[in-house]
Amino acid sequence: MSQHFDLLVIGSGPAGQKSAIAAAKLGKQVAIVDSHKMVGGVCINTGTIPSKTLREAILYLSGYRQRAFYGRDYTLKERITAQDLAFRVQRVVGREVQVIRHQLRRNGVALFEGVARFQDPHIVAVETTDGEILLGADFVMIACGTRPAGSPAIPLDGTRVANSDQLLGLATIPKTVTVVGAGVIGLEYASMLCALNTEVTIIDARPQLLDFVDRELIDALTYHMRDNGATFRLGESVSAVEIDARERVVARLESGKRVVSDALLYTVGRQGNADQLALDAVGLACDDRGRIGVNETFQTAVPHIYAAGDVIGFPSLASASMEQGRLASCHMFGRPCVNAPHLYPYGIYTIPEISMCGRSEQELTAAKVPYEFGVSKFAELAKGQMVGDDTGLLKLLFDPDARTLLGVHVIGDTAAEIVHIGQAVMAMGGTIEYFRDTVFNYPTFAEAYKVAALDGLNKL
Repeated sequence: MSQHFDLLVIGSGPAGQKSAIAAAKLGKQVAIVDSHKMVGGVCINTGTIPSKTLREAILYLSGYRQRAFYGRDYTLKERITAQDLAFRVQRVVGREVQVIRHQLRRNGVALFEGVARFQDPHIVAVETTDGEILLGADFVMIACGTRPAGSPAIPLDGTRVANSDQLLGLATIPKTVTVVGAGVIGLEYASMLCALNTEVTIIDARPQLLDFVDRELIDALTYHMRDNGATFRLGESVSAVEIDARERVVARLESGKRVVSDALLYTVGRQGNADQLALDAVGLACDDRGRIGVNETFQTAVPHIYAAGDVIGFPSLASASMEQGRLASCHMFGRPCVNAPHLYPYGIYTIPEISMCGRSEQELTAAKVPYEFGVSKFAELAKGQMVGDDTGLLKLLFDPDARTLLGVHVIGDTAAEIVHIGQAVMAMGGTIEYFRDTVFNYPTFAEAYKVAALDGLNKL
C-alpha cells in the first residue's frame, strides 16, 4: 500500500523546491524525495552555493579586491589553507540546508530521504535506510539534477585528479593546476585559483570560450585571467592522464604536448541523473547525457510527468531552475503562468564576474537586427576608483530607431547584481533614454547605466 500525493517531486534542488512549494501554496498534498546527503540538491551541496562561497572566501582572504591600491603581492592572510576556505563553505552550506528543511516543513511538504525510481507511471519506489516505501502521485516532477561527467582517460582519485564535486575536498591548495574543460564551471574555478596565485593551465577542445557570451566580455576575461597567471590551450584534447615518479599529474594531449602540474581538475560537462530513475517503467527515455526532453510547459512525453532544472539542459542555472519548477506546478494545476526565458539573466562567477541579459552583438548581427551600443568603463566611475575596479565595463545594446533596450552585458565587480536594472527595463519595453533621464545614487556602479546611455545616444 502506497501513500498518495497530488504531486511527488524527485529532487530537492532549486527546481524541486519551488515546484513543491508552489503546489503546496495551492493547497495540494506534496512530497519531495532526495537522498539524505543531498537535501537542497547540487546547488546547495556541491555546486552553486559552495562554489560562490569559496569565491567570496578567496576574494576576502587573498585581498584580491585591494591589490589595485596596495600592490599585486598584497594579501589579507599570508598563508591561506584549504581549511580556511572550507570553514566558510561549511558554515554557509549547513545554514542553507536548515533553511530549506524549514521552508518545506512550514509549507507542509513531506520530505522522504532515499533513492527514487519509477515503478509505474504513478508509483515511485524510494529506497530508504529503513527499507523500501512506495509513493503514489497524480503528478510527478523530475528535478533530479546532474552529476559531473567522467571520462575513461581521466583517472579521478579526489586528491590529485578531481572533478568539480571533489575540489573542496583537496587537503592543500596546489601551486599548479591543470583545468580540463573551459565551460562556466571550469572558468569559474580556474579564475578563483588564479586569485590564490596558483599557476593554472586551461585546456579545452573548442577554439573559442563560452560562445553564448558577448565576445568583448570574453576577451576582457581572458586578458585578466592571463594577467593573473592563467595559460589557455584551446583546440586541444586530453588523450591520457597519469601520475609520474615525482607524484605530479601529467596530462598528455592529442597534439603530443605534455602539461605537468600538482593537480588536475576535470570539468567537461555534466551528466543528468535521469538515467538512474528507471524511466522505461513509465515509457520515457533520456539522452546519452541523462537529460529529459520537455515542451514549453515542462511536460515530458508522458503528460502527468514534468521535468525542470539542470536535468532538462541549458541554461542550467539555479535561478532559471527555480522559475521552471514554479511554472510547471502552475501549469499542472491549471494556474496561469508566463515564461520569458529571453529575459533570464545569466551570471558567471569568474574573477572578474560576468553577467548579461538579452541578446549579444553576435546574436543581433546573425539575426540581421540593426543596433547601436553605449559603453561605460568602471575606471571612469568614482565607485570603480573607490573599490579598485579599473577593469570592468557595462555595455548597452539598443535599437537605433525605437531606442528600445536589446541587451545588457557587464563584466566587473557587482556585475551579477546591477544587470537586473537593465533586465527590468527590458521587461517593461523601456528605452535607453530611461537611463539618461533617471537619477542614480552617486557614487554607485548603477551609475554606469547613465554613462553608457549617454555614450550610446551620442553615437546617434
